[in-house]
Amino acid sequence: MTALGYTALIFVALLVGATGGIVGTRATQRYRRAQVTGPTVAELLQRLVHTGRGGIVVLNRFGDVVLHNPRADELGLIRDHRADPRARHAADEVLTTGEPVPVDLSPLERTLRGRGPAAVLGEVRPLGDGFTVIDAGDESDAVRLEATRRDFVANVSHELKTPVGALALLAEAVLDAAEDPEEVRRFSTKILHESTRLGTLVSELIALSRLQGAERMPDLTTLEVDEVVDEALGRSQLAAESAETEIAVDGPSGYLLDGDRTLLVTALSNLIDNALSYSPPGSPVSISRRLAGDHVEIAVTDRGIGIEPEHHERVFERFFRVDPARSRATGGTGLGLAIVKHVAANHGGEVKLWSSPGTGSTFTLRIPKHGAGAVEETEVPGPDAPAAARPMTEDADGKTTVETGGVR
Repeated sequence: MTALGYTALIFVALLVGATGGIVGTRATQRYRRAQVTGPTVAELLQRLVHTGRGGIVVLNRFGDVVLHNPRADELGLIRDHRADPRARHAADEVLTTGEPVPVDLSPLERTLRGRGPAAVLGEVRPLGDGFTVIDAGDESDAVRLEATRRDFVANVSHELKTPVGALALLAEAVLDAAEDPEEVRRFSTKILHESTRLGTLVSELIALSRLQGAERMPDLTTLEVDEVVDEALGRSQLAAESAETEIAVDGPSGYLLDGDRTLLVTALSNLIDNALSYSPPGSPVSISRRLAGDHVEIAVTDRGIGIEPEHHERVFERFFRVDPARSRATGGTGLGLAIVKHVAANHGGEVKLWSSPGTGSTFTLRIPKHGAGAVEETEVPGPDAPAAARPMTEDADGKTTVETGGVR
């Protein structure tokens, strides 16, 4: 072969090698791109553990922490890089038996730094090769709900026992005094009073149960505030006459709001009845209306006994009474203001309280207004208005209305 032929053969070989190298490089690049299209399974598992709502801690056979997520720190499963001793003890048991072990990891001490979890319940499971996993969650809401249910059942049982027991005793008294018409009439009147109180208590318990979500809220409609006030006044008229009290009301407002008429009338009449029950006969009670931002405020003011400051945060609790003897004497069930609070909350509003012992109280029902149907107005009765028509919002010491959450 000539020198020219050798040169051509070498050139062809180099060309074939270069072409093969290019093709191979491109194939390798395509293969690598196909391989790196997303996270690996290990990365996905790590993301799953770290974003979980429960606390996850993995321990080795010596009880050392191998892996944990941020939620485990928040729940207190990890302290000073070590697992809770109760969890480590459970992990030792799991390694011995090979069976999952439930464990209570609730905080042993409540700190004052915010509201931490009150009940942390978990399970320790074996992972094999000497590893165990602690899987725990915050069960505080469920525990609090169960405690609330127990308290509610206990309170209802206690409240129902009083009128039921009284009815039984009065019935026996009627039987013993069957030959004395005057005694029969007297005891029969008391039976009627207790049965009425019992019926009211049951009705308010049903209403409160509905308001707390046992039943769907009715559809809200556009209402005139003045009509709600007038109807509530009509319901309370007999109680006002019995208390020899005249209720002062400001002029028509024309305000509109979205709500359920029956519930709002019930809430407002409860506030009026409360004011009448806790005021001396003949003392003034007033109702006033105004716009405050996007809310319609209906204030009921009395010049009664007032409420001590330490009771302001409890006055909307079920069955709580500032003066139990007075409440029972007036037939109060201890649920009136609890119903008011839930009616306001279900309408997207709230109830505010200002009160001073010996001076009186102002309960203010705040409900969102209806769009642009209400005219912006924030004036309140001036100093020349009758005392009963002026809502008390601030006293000489500068105390202002405070928001609360119970029943006088």
